[in-house]
Amino acid sequence: MHTDEDCQAVEGVLTKDMATVGEYLQTWKVKLSTTKMVSAAFHPINKVAKPELKVKYNNETLPFFSAPKYLGVTLVRWLKHRRHVESLRKKLTSHVALLRRLAGSNWGSGSTTLRIATSALVHSTAEYCAPVWCRSAHTHLIDPAINDALQIVTGCLRPTPVDNLPILAGIQPAELSCNGATLSLECRAMEPGHPLHSALTCPLSANTWRLKSRHPFIPAAQHLISLSDNNNIHVAQWADYQWNAEWVDNTTRLCMFIPDNGTHPPEWPS
Repeated sequence: MHTDEDCQAVEGVLTKDMATVGEYLQTWKVKLSTTKMVSAAFHPINKVAKPELKVKYNNETLPFFSAPKYLGVTLVRWLKHRRHVESLRKKLTSHVALLRRLAGSNWGSGSTTLRIATSALVHSTAEYCAPVWCRSAHTHLIDPAINDALQIVTGCLRPTPVDNLPILAGIQPAELSCNGATLSLECRAMEPGHPLHSALTCPLSANTWRLKSRHPFIPAAQHLISLSDNNNIHVAQWADYQWNAEWVDNTTRLCMFIPDNGTHPPEWPS
């Protein structure tokens, strides 16, 4: 049974850890911003996860937040990433509004300019830390914003099938880009010394202390790297190879005009 004494013991351990961090920062003359620092605790047992821990740093109690943001990703205990995807959707919507203003101006925004702006403002934002949240069931929330950006680049109307927009814009589909980022992270993590190396090498059944995820990173990454090895495809070229293979198997009439995908659609300046 988990009592208040157990919570106090955890708080004491965390406070000592923060004291160790404070000594390290003082040694290297680094000042910690306490206004931007919060405390959070994720535990697989509900009784332990509900109490708010009171962690102190320099005799100040850090504010407790159940959904902190770490490296730009909103973390929650149930690992659904819905909050992160919703905040990402709002950010992408504002970026698409800027892109729409650029396309409707007379600033010389040609096809190449719009394509580069879309890759920088929309796709780079949508693919940030994608290996963490790309397997979430809520990723469809950002699809309308990405499709709107592709429609602006291509000049297509709303009835255009969304599957044809990436090939017309010459930009990889977001799902393939996210899988490529997951595969790249898997290959880097296989090197000794990487923070994820121990989690990837030990069996999943041994990680009983970790939170359970419906779509964990490790099995998905191992599946992607097995596909890459079976086809003898380099990791950096896997996304392009997969995109080309899917386009060859496509039965749309657009294949008559674009036999092969590429970085530039037909009639676009290189």
